[in-house]
Amino acid sequence: AYYDKQNDRHILSYSTAVSPTQIYTVEAADRQTILQHTRERTLGIPEHLLSAGEDASYISFDGLRVSARLYLPAEELGFEGPRPLVYYVHGGPQSQERPDFAWFSMPLIQMLTLRGFAVFVPNVRGSSGYGLAYMKKVERDWGGDDRLDHVHAMTHVLPKDKRLDISRVAVLGRSYGGYMTLILAFRHPELWSAAIDMFGPYDLFTFIDRLPPTWKPYFKLTVGDPEKDKEDLIRMSPRTYMNQLGCPMLVIQGANDPRVVEQESRDVVEQLKAVGKEAEIYVFEDEGHDVIKYPNRVKVYNMIVEYFENLLKP
Repeated sequence: AYYDKQNDRHILSYSTAVSPTQIYTVEAADRQTILQHTRERTLGIPEHLLSAGEDASYISFDGLRVSARLYLPAEELGFEGPRPLVYYVHGGPQSQERPDFAWFSMPLIQMLTLRGFAVFVPNVRGSSGYGLAYMKKVERDWGGDDRLDHVHAMTHVLPKDKRLDISRVAVLGRSYGGYMTLILAFRHPELWSAAIDMFGPYDLFTFIDRLPPTWKPYFKLTVGDPEKDKEDLIRMSPRTYMNQLGCPMLVIQGANDPRVVEQESRDVVEQLKAVGKEAEIYVFEDEGHDVIKYPNRVKVYNMIVEYFENLLKP
């Protein structure tokens, strides 16, 4: 937001799950008049075919409230029967997922719903936006109680919604969400029909060792010290459980990633293949710790949707 002192008004940008970022002003006269100055839209897709989502918050295994949203295909699209589900895990972990079209995830979520998938997006413990105590619950407990929040949703919450086909569920995440995708797919193989890890840490020892030197103190403090916390890092590392994978897995990586280096993701696929698991990797040669460039975004969105379509058959 920006305050226009000359005209005594506030200028701000805002987007929703179904609308790209728009520019608004809050006028000086009464602070109640809000004017929209842009009309950005998704070209070729009527807004009524997009999914605004609905509140799907739930009480987790220990009584903690977890904020979440569920996106379903629009009725006008004509899909029949319970929908296969994509379970989307945000990164951070001290971040959050919002119904914001400007983020990487929302165009992907909309693309998935247009193709017949439901998408569940929780902000489990450790997420930002729900107070400091909530956010700090993930520190030094990666893959612990936050993992159980996801498992509780999959085993005690989502099966009650008859609009969803819980026998066809894929898990997907970026960065820390990729880490969580790995550990959920490895530790709870009975829950998933497919998994996509986007540049998620796999072995916390090699992950911390490969970090830029200036980043290591933070991760040693909030995740664990490889020398002092060896047993904890073994417990929290997806690699410890990789033999249990029960579904096909795709790993997506940027060649120039300074945080989760390419070799970390190659280790995932090479070691899974070595024990007979179905895994493949795609590396964007001109990306870092995300997929930013527009042509690459188009490619990765299509790659993800087609991978899930082939395995979940919406």
